[in-house]
Amino acid sequence: MPVISAGVLLFRGDEPEVLLVHPGGPFWARKDHGAWSIPKGEVEAGEDPRRRAVLEFEEELGTALAPGTTLVDLGEVRQRGGKVVVGFAARGDLDADTIVSNTFELEWPPRSGRRQAFPEVDRAAWFGLDEARRRINPAQAAFLDRLAAIR
Repeated sequence: MPVISAGVLLFRGDEPEVLLVHPGGPFWARKDHGAWSIPKGEVEAGEDPRRRAVLEFEEELGTALAPGTTLVDLGEVRQRGGKVVVGFAARGDLDADTIVSNTFELEWPPRSGRRQAFPEVDRAAWFGLDEARRRINPAQAAFLDRLAAIR
């Protein structure tokens, strides 16, 4: 059974800009195009994907969605490694420069015996749809197309 994650594609404006996040940690430090994502996290067995998407948004950005925010189902995509991502669109705004992400620990450098903490998300940014298509994980680009189609 594939790993399932759920996340929120926040958008603003009439010619929408979307909020994408860049993964933290040493493996992603020098990667840009194709590395960005919607804020998302793994759905546990029996868990509601909408609930997980909202929780991950807050954990990875340090900001909750506004109360009463409507989530629009964007369906699923399957990433190259087999992970299924369930996406939801939400209209909103936040200052991408002020995000505060949760962290994870990793042995770094490899085989050093030292553990270091890294942010799950090292930065967030707003992009127009064309630039977002260049930055986002290729499989997740379908969420951008679906957002454009429902607007």
